[in-house]
Amino acid sequence: MTQKYEDILRALQQGNYAPLYFLCGEEPYFIDRIFEYIADKALDEASREFDQQLFYGRDLPGADISTAIGAARGFAMMGGRKVVIVREAQAVKKWDALNAYIDNLMPSTVLVICYNGKPDKRLGVWKRLSEDKQCVWLQSDKLRDYQVEKWIAAYIAEVNKELQTKGDNVQIDPRVTTVLADHLGTDLSAIVGALRKLIDGRPQGVHTIDAALVERNIGISKDFNILELQSALIQGDVVKANRITQYFAGSKDHVMIREIAPLYTFFSNLLMYEYMPDKSKETVARELGINPFFVKDYADASRRYPAGKTFRIIGYLREMDARTKGIDNYSATDADLWKELIYKIMH
Repeated sequence: MTQKYEDILRALQQGNYAPLYFLCGEEPYFIDRIFEYIADKALDEASREFDQQLFYGRDLPGADISTAIGAARGFAMMGGRKVVIVREAQAVKKWDALNAYIDNLMPSTVLVICYNGKPDKRLGVWKRLSEDKQCVWLQSDKLRDYQVEKWIAAYIAEVNKELQTKGDNVQIDPRVTTVLADHLGTDLSAIVGALRKLIDGRPQGVHTIDAALVERNIGISKDFNILELQSALIQGDVVKANRITQYFAGSKDHVMIREIAPLYTFFSNLLMYEYMPDKSKETVARELGINPFFVKDYADASRRYPAGKTFRIIGYLREMDARTKGIDNYSATDADLWKELIYKIMH
């Protein structure tokens, strides 16, 4: 049965193990967290040596799951639980043995299958796995760009639960969250690595992750980032906007095609804001799906960019997105395109 990552982890933490876990999808972070938890917690250290077996799909004879299923059917040598893990299961070609195993699951075995990719749930064994109430199916999809900021905030909140047991806590500046999301993209392993570096690398007594800490530990400039560019556009600061975009043009970490996306989101939200009858902080934050901290940015931007101008800016951003992909652009560099875009937005 398909379940959410949070629900699966919560059940495991409560000691409730299912007989079969099928962990699949294109985002390895959630798959790895569930697999690692079971591998570390399902058995004690002494039992792991005898009752935990690890297989790799590419090494199974004949690319057949039968060997792993045979291990899952066996009894635990220590008389308790047995754990069988199959990694890189996308390399397996023959699944008949798993299909048969679903009919008679070993209650003392926890079978974990990690599959990088998206099996077709309409077919055969995958349909059964996704619908069987005894089997746990995790579909681990990559986050969308717009989901990353909320995910970072949720991760910090989860970390705080652990820190507070040690008399510590950490907060993250909402603007820093935006900058991290823009710079790191949707790779959750990279995001978590950066966040752990920031949390663990804080000077003693520092409880806020701010732009200075990010610059010192991660190397993301506190002065040259997408949020500073957005701020310059809101303030009408042409010099600052051009200085930032020229920095972007010379940096491999600020590819124009990627930096246009958050600007497009901002101005699209701004157009929605301008037609909202209720512009209270709570309503705007809810309707736009943003942190209330940023509502003031939209209020300020609306005074500089009325609806008609905002609509044209969205058109400019679409045009530049196409030109960065080579459409109607034969020689202009990113520096040229940025200069043209900033001029059109601010004039």
